[in-house]
Amino acid sequence: MYADRHISVIVPAHNEAPSIGRVLKSLFALVEPSQGNPLIDQVIVCDNGSTDDTATIASRFPCAVVAEPELGYGAACQAALNHPSEKDIVVFVDADCSVKVSELPLLLERIKNGADLIIGSRVPEYRQPGALSLPQLSGNRLASFLIRLFWDQSVTDLGPFRAITWKGLQVINMQDRRYGWTVEMQVRAIQEGLRMEEIPVSTLKRIGRSKISGTVSGVLGAGAGILGTLFKLLIREQFRALKLRVAKRKSAL
Repeated sequence: MYADRHISVIVPAHNEAPSIGRVLKSLFALVEPSQGNPLIDQVIVCDNGSTDDTATIASRFPCAVVAEPELGYGAACQAALNHPSEKDIVVFVDADCSVKVSELPLLLERIKNGADLIIGSRVPEYRQPGALSLPQLSGNRLASFLIRLFWDQSVTDLGPFRAITWKGLQVINMQDRRYGWTVEMQVRAIQEGLRMEEIPVSTLKRIGRSKISGTVSGVLGAGAGILGTLFKLLIREQFRALKLRVAKRKSAL
């Protein structure tokens, strides 16, 4: 519990047996700063079609473990969100030890102060050498530039370490099932007028090989998914605006 709000942490995981235990141990070690009570009310791990011991290791901790055989980051996050539980604030944490879980209260503090969505920005000053591959850096820069260009919103990263209010999630109505999940959340937040902020977070070298940047198919799939989602959202926005203009003209006749 944080500021009388129920905190749920979602951990999507595909073949993360070497690291999932460390991440969960760190999450359950967090305490509420002022009173020393557990900070997190529930952790929901989504085993996204793993062929290793990811689910077995996760089940050793006091968390909910749900299964989603359809591969995809968005599919895993949706499956975890659909798990019935009380949720006021939802935090997304990767299962690869690439973030400092101890920085989670920094994100929650911004939510407490009125933000709807907080993005952990993987700034160079707090980034371990080699933590992000060249395709990751290039893709983030391009996507961030396009968001600034099309929506005039200051964005520096599509970082997966993020927190959002449950009410905000209901408003943006997430749809993506694969690589476009993070960028969809940010663009939809802009479109719906939510208060979105960034905060610098540490970025560590992940344990194991990335399923995206570690393979050519992963890089190409992620790039296509992110750019495709961006342009799809832009086209939908322009189409809605056109329909409104047409409707206004008809009503004026």
